[in-house]
Amino acid sequence: MTAAGRRVVVTGLGAITAAGTGVPALWQAAREGRSGVSEFRLERYPRQRITRAAHIAGFDPAAHLSEQELKTTDRFAQLALVAAAEALKHAGLDTGAPLGPRFGAIIGSGIGGSWTNDDGHYGFYVTEARTDLLTIAKVMPNAAASQISMRYGVRGPSLAISSACASGTQAVGYGLQMIRAGMADAMLVGGSEALLTPATFRAWEVLRVMAPETCRPFSDKRNGMVLGEGAAVLVIEELEHALKRGATPLAEISGYGTTSDAGDLLRPTVEGPAAAMANALADAGLTPQDIGYVNAHGTGTVLNDISESEALRQVFGAHIGEVSVSSTKPIHGHALGAAGAIELVITIEALRDNIAPPTINWLAPDPKCLADPVPNTARARPINAALSNSFAFGGINATLAIRRM
Repeated sequence: MTAAGRRVVVTGLGAITAAGTGVPALWQAAREGRSGVSEFRLERYPRQRITRAAHIAGFDPAAHLSEQELKTTDRFAQLALVAAAEALKHAGLDTGAPLGPRFGAIIGSGIGGSWTNDDGHYGFYVTEARTDLLTIAKVMPNAAASQISMRYGVRGPSLAISSACASGTQAVGYGLQMIRAGMADAMLVGGSEALLTPATFRAWEVLRVMAPETCRPFSDKRNGMVLGEGAAVLVIEELEHALKRGATPLAEISGYGTTSDAGDLLRPTVEGPAAAMANALADAGLTPQDIGYVNAHGTGTVLNDISESEALRQVFGAHIGEVSVSSTKPIHGHALGAAGAIELVITIEALRDNIAPPTINWLAPDPKCLADPVPNTARARPINAALSNSFAFGGINATLAIRRM
């Protein structure tokens, strides 16, 4: 088979989010509309204005990492290691030996080692504490991919994608392209983010895009997003490689589209997201009529939801009423660089179970947004193919298309 004909399938899924540790906890929460958002207060930030976030409570990295890994990792890399371990186990891969030169790792992160940075700066400017000798190794955005590669002997392509909220989706997209091109037979791909630090949280507060209480994507009276943290990692493989080792494909990653608005740093366009979706469909050989479900970027901010709604109308036309579109960010929060990977995991589970998860907290239609974003209750329906959208600051748009095997 030529490189151009190589089909790519998902064989393993892993996740850790505010919904719990593991993909079953994430999918159950998404399907049932049970939010992981809760009261959240930072000890070093007494003037905190927003006090709701989707944080992972009670996470003990010592239960998952070696002593050496604990010394050399920031929280975002720790979460990625947890998700990767689940994905590899789910894929039935033997991790007792190095995965080798035909295996790669691409883990996206919008920020990287936020906690190491925050602690280091606090220690430097306030307490005059000694700077962690491994600060640089912990904060670099590629630390998660490097830690995963070292743990499992991944000797093929290993890198990070850092493109804000599109990072996780682009990591999967580039992994898809590398396998198609023959650069690798299998990849660990996804995203990880642990940004709920005092300084980062304050930076988001001053943007005035965070909901003071509840995130309501596509709804009337929506007033912002809710931050989250977490990681999701997928094992993707060339189809024949997966079948030869006896793996069970969960879905096919059939298309990828990415575009740049090349305009305003923060204000989204309609044309860029629409082109990303159209490109993903064309790459997959799918039509809008083939799609049963779209996991929308759906942040709950005023402008983002309007522009995405219009982009969806442009792509799907008269069929928009026949496709189920929802946002799951009120469940797991907006985890920035990890969001696209978390949402792709949910999209795959939606396809496998033929259930469109709901957009919770929805009150009533906004005439400028989608009229039916699967409000509040999951919907059983046939899903043979689906899209997952991620649209980022900087005008970066990315869409993945998946289909049932």
